[in-house]
Amino acid sequence: MTAIAKDAKTSQDFEQLKNRLKTTWMTGDYDLFSRFMKKDAVQFFQRLGVTQGSRLLDVGCGAGQLALIAARAGAQVIGCDIATNWLKRARARAAAEALEITFEEADAESLPYADGQFDAVVSLIGAMFAPRPHLVAAELTRVCRLGGMVAMANWTPDGFVGQMFRTISKHIAPSGMPTPMLWGDETTVRDRLREGIADLKFALRVYHFEYPFPPDAVVDFFRSHYGPMSRAFASLDATGQENLRSELVQLWSAHNYSDGNTTSVDAEYLEVIATRGRNILVEAQPTATHHIEGSTGRRSALLADRIAEAAADLAVFAEGLSEAEWRAPMPGSESEGRSVGVLVHHVASVYPIEIDLARTIADGADVPDVTWEVFAELNANHAQDHAWVTKAAALELLRRNSRNAAAAVRAFTDEALDRTELSLIGLVETPILIVRQAVRAVESQSNQGRDR
Repeated sequence: MTAIAKDAKTSQDFEQLKNRLKTTWMTGDYDLFSRFMKKDAVQFFQRLGVTQGSRLLDVGCGAGQLALIAARAGAQVIGCDIATNWLKRARARAAAEALEITFEEADAESLPYADGQFDAVVSLIGAMFAPRPHLVAAELTRVCRLGGMVAMANWTPDGFVGQMFRTISKHIAPSGMPTPMLWGDETTVRDRLREGIADLKFALRVYHFEYPFPPDAVVDFFRSHYGPMSRAFASLDATGQENLRSELVQLWSAHNYSDGNTTSVDAEYLEVIATRGRNILVEAQPTATHHIEGSTGRRSALLADRIAEAAADLAVFAEGLSEAEWRAPMPGSESEGRSVGVLVHHVASVYPIEIDLARTIADGADVPDVTWEVFAELNANHAQDHAWVTKAAALELLRRNSRNAAAAVRAFTDEALDRTELSLIGLVETPILIVRQAVRAVESQSNQGRDR
């Protein structure tokens, strides 16, 4: 069972998730935190080529850093975020510079703006943290005019920030949402922005973290001022906090290329620049007025297609692996016996579990809580039981179960999808993530072979 499915149980649970996210981003001092990142924010904006007078929407604007940069350049700017305290700070900063910017509370999954209202829709390390990426993609596209630009900067899974979030995730319970770092994976973003987009361009960029204090003080700075880090520490006891701090200090120290008592670390991000085209097929946030009781339609068909395509891509990748590559240990799991083949079989085996869970959620029934410890034990047992699974057996299971899962999703009504869609996203994104991790495992094995 995926972490996504465990916590996305009912609409009430989802509202609790959204409230937790809002609390997380209102914690700390994001205004102070973001000021250390201004230089690269300016460079990101300048590369976009936004012209004077352009109507620009900054989604996930925080304390207004990018919105202020855009307004200074002559753009007509609206900034939106779920964290109302930082919106208040952003308004004060704009007023201090006599800049006319509208800052308002809004959710990236349901933007309160008209179709095609903006020439440029931009998100700098913001919208990537919303829990339903398919809705975010549809909304960013919807509010952009035909021929306009949708631009994002998103941390990558393998970059420094991706590593930092993986370090944190080892110490806390699963969040109940897809990893935000998949917004930094080109294949995933192509899938998410495939409707209503005429052209997509990608570039890997580097954010330069520079602090006038050593790595241990940087960790303490993040702990005090960066919401996700603050909340992670707050969820742990004293021993857990000490262990997490120690690992984070080691991570920052290992990547620090500065001398003396300062810190300089490069963090990779994916720059995404899309041109708005025609043909938006997905309604971003369906409401009760759009439902036809008991009907199935385009939403379920599109989701089923994405599930089938993700499984097919995983199957094609696995089919081309040699026996040695099939047995290669996944990164970070050498001692746990989780090979590439074991992970492919695991993905194949969870389809019926996820579908049964989705049906339970859609019916409004209670879903038992699954703790992180139980989740880890299930994974460990699977790795042990299927350590020598053959490629043929795993691929046969993958194809059969994914085909059945796609067929089941096609039968979901719009009303059922409203309740359970978040729990099904893992069937699209987990295969993509496994391919990425498997590529790293195969490359690592190949490099070790050359070193011998």
